[in-house]
Amino acid sequence: MKKENDDLYMDIETPADFNFAECLVHLGRSSQENLYQLNDGVLTKLLKLNGKLVLFHVIPVTGALRIEFPLGCPSVVERKMAAGYVEDWFDLKTDLREFYAMAEMDPVLSKVVQQYYGLRIMGVPDLFEALVWAVMGQQINLTFAYTLKRRFVENFGESLIYEGERYWTFPTAEAIAVLTVADLRALQLTGRKAEYILGIASAMTKGDLNKEQLLQEPDIERSLLKIRGIGAWSANYVMMKCLNSQSAFPLADVGLHNALKAQLKKERKPTVEEITELAKNWEGWQAYATFYLWRSLL
Repeated sequence: MKKENDDLYMDIETPADFNFAECLVHLGRSSQENLYQLNDGVLTKLLKLNGKLVLFHVIPVTGALRIEFPLGCPSVVERKMAAGYVEDWFDLKTDLREFYAMAEMDPVLSKVVQQYYGLRIMGVPDLFEALVWAVMGQQINLTFAYTLKRRFVENFGESLIYEGERYWTFPTAEAIAVLTVADLRALQLTGRKAEYILGIASAMTKGDLNKEQLLQEPDIERSLLKIRGIGAWSANYVMMKCLNSQSAFPLADVGLHNALKAQLKKERKPTVEEITELAKNWEGWQAYATFYLWRSLL
């Protein structure tokens, strides 16, 4: 349920087990992040909605997240789009009671769930952004992945200045589809990754690939694996962060392996076979199990 006041803000009700501060820990993990800004617990983001740049603040209030529009009143359509984005971004529609009941009894998850209770999977609602980020992050460390994303955004995204700060949008598929491999190589992307990103941009621009279509597929992972450049890790990452699949499980993820090594107090990382055995109890909630384990590394 959303409440509006003079159209300059709207409140989105949050679940009783929601912890905004915990979510901000994840959002604040890189100083290179340029798609939003965090200042004194206020989250500010720029989106292109309905063809217009819309800047908004996200502020916690009792039982809700308040979306404020500091540059004036957007249209009804744009307000609804902003609200929908925030709901997806913070995964506010998922009922986690079943996950918590399972995790509290699980020898691996019980401690992290208690420690980070209220954390939600921080999503990437835009499919193009999720796919590009998955490709960028393949086989490199997180710091360099953020460097590449920052360059990508600042070279090809749109921006505006508000109170002396510049805010950026993620580039659209249309903006990227007209580029060349050389344009992306200039950012220090590999030639192969540049080709993958251009291919994804082209498919989305032509209408051959879109979020609504993917969500209707009987086997989403199989459909994602057909995209050039998307392997098992990338497909499960996109399913987890963008397509709201609670059973998505990036088994080969290095962060997951490191987190499990620490939680199990082992001298070596567990094998994929060992992780599969540990995760039998997580059926249907592998994405949340993974995200909470990632949180333990921050």
